[in-house]
Parts: sequence; structure tokens; C-alpha cells
Amino acid sequence: MRIERQTAPAAEADLTPMIDMTFQLIAFFMVLINFSQSEQNDKVILPTSELARPADAPIEFPIIVHMTSTGSVIIGGDEISLEMLRSRLAPELSLLTLRGKTAHDANIIIRGHRSVSGGRVQDLISKCQELGFEKFSLRVKEDI
Repeated sequence: MRIERQTAPAAEADLTPMIDMTFQLIAFFMVLINFSQSEQNDKVILPTSELARPADAPIEFPIIVHMTSTGSVIIGGDEISLEMLRSRLAPELSLLTLRGKTAHDANIIIRGHRSVSGGRVQDLISKCQELGFEKFSLRVKEDI
């Protein structure tokens, strides 16, 4: 009597969970890269400082304002003159009001080009103070 050998089917791994996880990781890192890029602008080269240090805690309600080498201001991708700052910050104030906050709760983060004079940055701060903003942070590169 002859015994027939049974051939076992070849085992194939199900790659679907691994592919799903790969796509989730790609999407996660794309989101992270976009958030870290949102604070930067190509027209602004930050000055360096030996005294620079990172913030102690995350800044609540940040409004990022870039000042280019020509003295113009960039907010949210829109390049405007310093005189138009009031009209551009009005929507930011409205958003704060909707959240139950005031201009005193917001933090203005100033990223000034290294060739901008200190007087021009002071003018920017004065314009923001006229609208009620009180908290300011200046961004610089750490000089190692």
C-alpha cells in the first residue's frame, strides 16, 4: 500500500498590518515636519547670541511675527508694512476673544532678520502694545 505524502500549503505572511503602520508613521512625520516649518521664513535670517536659551515652558497663544531685512512684517505668510500691522492683528484679537482671552494672554514671538535695527523692532513692539499686547519673545540662534 502506497502512502501519499500531503504537501502543506506555503505559509504567507499577511503584510496588511505592517503596510498600514508604515503609512501611519509617514503621515505622522509629515504632520510634525509641517508644524516645525510653520515658524520659519526664508526671508528672515536670525541673529546669533551666546545668551540664547530655549523657553522654559510651551508658549500659550503664540502669534509669530517675522521682520525682514527691509523692515516689512510677515504674519501668516502675508508680507505687509509696519503701518498695516493693526489691521492684520485684528483677526488674531477676534480669535482670542472667541476663546475667552484678551490681548494680554497672547504672546508675540518676534523673529527679526539680523540686519534689522533695534529701533525698527522697537517700533513693532510699540505698535503691538497699542493693541494691548504685553508679552513678547525675541527669537535668535544659539551661538555655540
